[in-house]
Amino acid sequence: MSATSSRTFRGIEGTDELVGTTRRRPTVPRESALYALVATDGRAPATIARLALGLVMFPHGAQKMLGWFGGPGLSGTVGVLTSKGGLPVVVAGALIFTEFVSSLLLITGTFTRIAAFGIMSIMIGAILTTHLPNGFFMNWTGTQAGEGFEYHLLAIGLALVTIVLGGGALSIDRSLTRRRPTRERRAGVVEPVTRD
Repeated sequence: MSATSSRTFRGIEGTDELVGTTRRRPTVPRESALYALVATDGRAPATIARLALGLVMFPHGAQKMLGWFGGPGLSGTVGVLTSKGGLPVVVAGALIFTEFVSSLLLITGTFTRIAAFGIMSIMIGAILTTHLPNGFFMNWTGTQAGEGFEYHLLAIGLALVTIVLGGGALSIDRSLTRRRPTRERRAGVVEPVTRD
């Protein structure tokens, strides 16, 4: 294998391959507040938690927003949340929008921490306003007055992991914070390459 065809060969510290391009600048500047919000690495636990939360929440959000998966759709869900839940129309709409959009953001790994915080807030609100009186367990046997809050605690746990670790691998957040090559040359001289 030649040095020019392998990415395992590097030039001087801070340069890629034989062309001498620097590899130290992320797309989003490290000094920015945006970088702190989206910074993540490629660890598997972050990716697993993000995808699990996003994939589980997407059908619920799509039921409420689009009427998919047998759901009531936007107008039906707003009706239930305002009549039975006693929420103002604006709050009901915000909850539906947040759940749906946050699930999509989690699946793609875009602004992961904000999306996870949105889902976590919805789950905490659901526990406090609806599910706490029904106890811990879900209504598996159909004998309870409603659903318990065990599912919500799992979603909160996944959201907390995601908030702490970020989007992980295969996320848009990761692609924004990865170091990107630039076309700067070091005094026009390319040093001999060495193996990593």
